[in-house]
Amino acid sequence: MSDLICIGAIAGSFGVSGEVRLKSFCSQPADIGTYGPLLSEDGSHEYHITLTRPVAGGLGARIKGVSTKEQADALRGTTLHVPRDRLPSLPDDEFYHADLIGLSAHDPGGEPIGKVIAVYNHGAGDILEISTSRHKSALLLPFTAAIVPNVDLAAGRIIVDLPEDSE
Repeated sequence: MSDLICIGAIAGSFGVSGEVRLKSFCSQPADIGTYGPLLSEDGSHEYHITLTRPVAGGLGARIKGVSTKEQADALRGTTLHVPRDRLPSLPDDEFYHADLIGLSAHDPGGEPIGKVIAVYNHGAGDILEISTSRHKSALLLPFTAAIVPNVDLAAGRIIVDLPEDSE
């Protein structure tokens, strides 16, 4: 499990005075502003943000030291992370995406299927991408209790009950 959890990204500049558009990955988007300084992916740079307003596609924010459109544009695509210990603990049936990536996937009989390589959410729920040698391409499966009835972080594995049409 990673010590840094990605909670957002800088989507680009907003306006001409250095404001940025943030894309929040928090369940409550404005929570991104409550975790203190945010960090770069490798933890080497801190971003002190102040949320300003909701904007199309995210949240407007000011970042300490960023005062021009060019500086804001240069940060486009930067992912924003926080140390795991700053985040709330989750109920037993919820997981941070970072904790799922890298888990081995097994069928209900214990046979290996592959490995979770990504987790996506486009608004309708989480989708797991599982690399596998059983299929021509990676599997994209909904992360639901019916498809993934068991997640064992301690053992580093999930149980996947594949739909019949994907066998």
